[in-house]
Amino acid sequence: MSDESVTAQFTKDNPFPARITENRVLNKPGSSKETRHFVVNLTGSGLSYKAGDSLGVFAQNRPEEVAALLDAIGASGDEFVSPTMLRLAEPITLREALTERLALASPTTKIVKTLAEKATDPAEQAKLNGLLEPEAKEVLTTFLYNREYIDLLTEFPSAKLSAQELVDHMRKLMPRLYSIASSPKVYPQEIHLTVAIVRYETNHRERVGVCTTFMSDRTTVNATPVPVFVSSSHFGPPEDGSIDCIMVGPGTGIAPFRAFVQDRVADGASGRNWVFFGDQKKGTDYLYEEEWTDYVAKGQVQRLDLAWSRDQLTKIYVQDRMRENASELWAWLKAGAHFYVCGDAKRMAKDVDAVLHEIIAEEGGMDSAAATDYIKQLKKDKRYQRDVY
Repeated sequence: MSDESVTAQFTKDNPFPARITENRVLNKPGSSKETRHFVVNLTGSGLSYKAGDSLGVFAQNRPEEVAALLDAIGASGDEFVSPTMLRLAEPITLREALTERLALASPTTKIVKTLAEKATDPAEQAKLNGLLEPEAKEVLTTFLYNREYIDLLTEFPSAKLSAQELVDHMRKLMPRLYSIASSPKVYPQEIHLTVAIVRYETNHRERVGVCTTFMSDRTTVNATPVPVFVSSSHFGPPEDGSIDCIMVGPGTGIAPFRAFVQDRVADGASGRNWVFFGDQKKGTDYLYEEEWTDYVAKGQVQRLDLAWSRDQLTKIYVQDRMRENASELWAWLKAGAHFYVCGDAKRMAKDVDAVLHEIIAEEGGMDSAAATDYIKQLKKDKRYQRDVY
C-alpha cells in the first residue's frame, strides 16, 4: 500500500488512533500556569505534516461529568439515543453519546425553554420564565455563560428530561486544533504540541478544558488511543530559506515558531531568525529555554527578545519589546523579512498589530493610511501571517 493511500485513510472523518509517548510540564514549580509538552506518535499512520500545520485531536469528556448527568436525569447510560445533530445511521448508548460525541458545556436558550415547559415546581417555573423575558436577554446570556448542562439539571430538578430530550439539546463535541511545535524534517514520525491546560471555576463548580485535560489527565502514555488528524495550513515559513523571519509568539504561541526554527536549521536556511517570546515569569515560564539558548549560542537564532509580565512592577509584553526595537524591526521588514504572529486573537494579536502599524508609520515616515496600505501589501504578499485563536 502506498503512503498516499494510507494518508487518505486518516482524515478528520476517520482519525488515526495515535499514542501520546511523552507528557511533561514545561513550567517550573511555582508557576501559576500549567503548560505541557506532548509528543504524539504517528508511526503506521502514513500521515505527513509541515511546519505551520495544526493537529486535530478528538477528546472524551470526563467520566465523572458523564456520571453526574446520568444521575441528574435518572438514567443508567445504557439507553439508546439518536442525537439529531449527529445524523447517525443507528442509535448509540447514552453513555457513549455523552462521553465521546456531545459537548457538555455551552447550553443554549433552547434548553431553558424546554425546562420552563417541563418544570413542575412553581419557584423553578418562575425563575426560568423570568430568564426568558425579552428584557432579560443580557441576564440570560450571563446565566448561560457561567453554566453547563449539569448546572441547569441540578438547579431545576423538577423539570424531568428523557435521555433523548437531553441529547437533542446538545452540540457535537468538536475536535480541538493545536499548532504543531515540531518540524517533520527533524521528527517525521512525531508531532509535538505545546498546550496550556485549562482548569477554572464558574458557578462554584470546577471546570476543565475537555481536550487539554483529556491529553494531560485521562490518557496513559504509550497506551490510550488518541484520535488525531493533520489540518493543513497556509501558515508556514517562507519556501526561500534566504528570507529573514520575525516571529512573535508569547505563551503557547511559541509552538509553531519552534517548528519554523527546527525546519530552517534542518534546511541550512541562510535567512535570519528573530524570535519574540513572553510569558509571566522568566524563572518558571520560559518555555523551551534550553533550546532557545542553544539556538542563540550557535547563531541559528540571531535575535531573541523576551518579555516577562510579572517579573517587575510594570508589565512588559512582546509588543513592548517590538516598540523598543522599532528601527531594527523596520530595517528587517524593508529588507524583505516575513512577519509572523501566533497566539491569543483578542488581545495580544490585536496589540501586536497596532504596534506594527505604529512602527511602520513612524520608522517609515508614513501617515496612518499609508502604513495601513503597507501592511495590506505585506498580507497580500504573504509576508505578514497570523495563526491566532
